[in-house]
Amino acid sequence: MSSSRHYVDSALQKAHQTYQSRNPNSAKIHQDASQYLPGGNTRTSLYTQPFPLIITSARGSKLTSADGHSYTDFLSEYSAGVFGHSNAEIAQAVKDTLQRGWNYGAENVYEKQLARKIVDRFGPSGVELVRFTNSGTEANTVAIGAAIAWTGRKKVLVFSGAYHGSTFEFPMDFCRRWWQRHGFGSNKDGQQVYEMKTLNLPHEFVVAPFNNIAKTEHIIKEVAAHDNLAAILIEPVQGSGGCRPASVEFLRFLRDTADRLGALLVVDEVMTSRLSFSGYISSLGIKADLITFGKWIGGGMSFGAFGGRRDIMEMFNPARNAEEDKLIHPGTYNNNIFTMSAGVVGLDIFDAEKVRNLNLKGDTIKDGVTRILQDTDIYPRRQDRFLEDVIEFDDFDGDTHLYKGTNSQSRLAEGEPLPRMLISSSGSLLNVKFTGPNAEIWQGLYFHHMLERGVYIASRGFTPLNIELTDADVEIYISAARDFILQHQFELTR
Repeated sequence: MSSSRHYVDSALQKAHQTYQSRNPNSAKIHQDASQYLPGGNTRTSLYTQPFPLIITSARGSKLTSADGHSYTDFLSEYSAGVFGHSNAEIAQAVKDTLQRGWNYGAENVYEKQLARKIVDRFGPSGVELVRFTNSGTEANTVAIGAAIAWTGRKKVLVFSGAYHGSTFEFPMDFCRRWWQRHGFGSNKDGQQVYEMKTLNLPHEFVVAPFNNIAKTEHIIKEVAAHDNLAAILIEPVQGSGGCRPASVEFLRFLRDTADRLGALLVVDEVMTSRLSFSGYISSLGIKADLITFGKWIGGGMSFGAFGGRRDIMEMFNPARNAEEDKLIHPGTYNNNIFTMSAGVVGLDIFDAEKVRNLNLKGDTIKDGVTRILQDTDIYPRRQDRFLEDVIEFDDFDGDTHLYKGTNSQSRLAEGEPLPRMLISSSGSLLNVKFTGPNAEIWQGLYFHHMLERGVYIASRGFTPLNIELTDADVEIYISAARDFILQHQFELTR
């Protein structure tokens, strides 16, 4: 075992011991639940070693655990909880709904109001008509089905590191295996790539490297350019992939490619729609053919939606004749009365000013952590290149590199490898992450360090902000990150 591996293993073991001693109630609740749930868990992303923290209550931006510890919530229900945990206006909307009863089995006025608000707000992103679902996963499922029905084609282009829900997951090991199986790239270390199992739907997926125009173009030409590409599915900022923004050049290339091939550009804005008032891609001057949304738009409730061009969405018009192109889209909770009423209020709360202020808080965290990484030489040179306009791109070998400036093939070839620790972000969506052979262990160590400082984040370092966070909370996060970096500076720069 290398000295670096021994160092981080030892540090994480100590962190686990401290965590166990501080959280005996969480440990017992988890252990007891293992008799009824596989691994005591029903949501994989929430599982952490040595056991997950059990939260018993929440208010504003604060969480309280089963052991009585308080945490400031920087996870915000993986971006769905942009309103925090006890917004008074949303609470009143739900209370009013309770008094009127629920499960109508009929249409209601709130769904009509919410639909109008969504079309008015996200029209610049391409939304002319909208329909509701129960989750972002379901929204992406139906949107892809619509693209296949519209085009009469089968193949769906997706990208490395993407996550579009539990049935659309494309981690790097999955992608490397796909590239090798289809003759792209090479296995540089000669080892067998891990065959990761997923719950992916059996569509004809075509996998391309994220942010890599040259190699995406090559794959499309070889696999998906013969009148068989139905859709291009893209997150403009990858969530589970580590808050990696797609470059404007890459997104425009995909828009042009979809137009040229007659495919539909499906943009997953389940998370990124919170980054700009009218949707993230609208801020870049790009329109989707179909666009999907998630839970924050339903006031943080169980919610999803998809919308887009009127001609495509009209396939879901139930008044159409049987001989017309017509798609059936039922769903008991598509117009859930709680979600609809909360969403009507929520869209008004998260207005343009709150969007801007929340993004500014994210920028403050990004700049603060970046400058600490520069000052400690974890970033190789003290320049502004790591502050703005730096893009991560993937290659066929599964490595991720950096480039700056225009997305030309020559610039891609000059991409630098990632630092050992970095922060990637777009506005209010941030992710601290680690690279190298011990990255997963470092990630766990950072997670436990932040918990010890009362900062609640995802175990993978994901940090989507909510409107209840204050400037003082932001400084607490930066200070906690600084303590971690200074404590482990020597190992992180080796």
